[in-house]
Amino acid sequence: MAAFWLTFLLSFLLDQVTKLWALSYLSRPLVLIPGLLTLRCVHNPGAAFGLLAHQTPLLILVAAVASLVLLLGYKRLRLNAPPIIHWGLGFFLGGTLGNLVDRVRFGYVVDFIDFGFWPVFNLADVAIVVGVGLILWYWWRGR
Repeated sequence: MAAFWLTFLLSFLLDQVTKLWALSYLSRPLVLIPGLLTLRCVHNPGAAFGLLAHQTPLLILVAAVASLVLLLGYKRLRLNAPPIIHWGLGFFLGGTLGNLVDRVRFGYVVDFIDFGFWPVFNLADVAIVVGVGLILWYWWRGR
């Protein structure tokens, strides 16, 4: 159970700190690996891949409901659930709340990791994908 809260807090705080850094220091793109990795501050008014752009109230509602359902469901989760489930749910919640804070605070999500061939993203997005991936891995492996 501590794994859930630790994973949640670390993913949420790391996301918020890196976004604050991006807002403060990425007024111009920073090329780390030419042709592969650039850090650039982007204001994303939509969801993944720019879907539902400028639908901020809807995206806030969806993230808030998903977070609430996860927290209420987590309370019912048996204490003997494997750590991978706790980690997955913690990452998912940390990422979801990280982007939710941006939407409420700014009206958009701060993205800054740019591989060039993929839409620009942030650590909250990584946490959400890792969280869902861990849960799916557990289910796929036959529990």
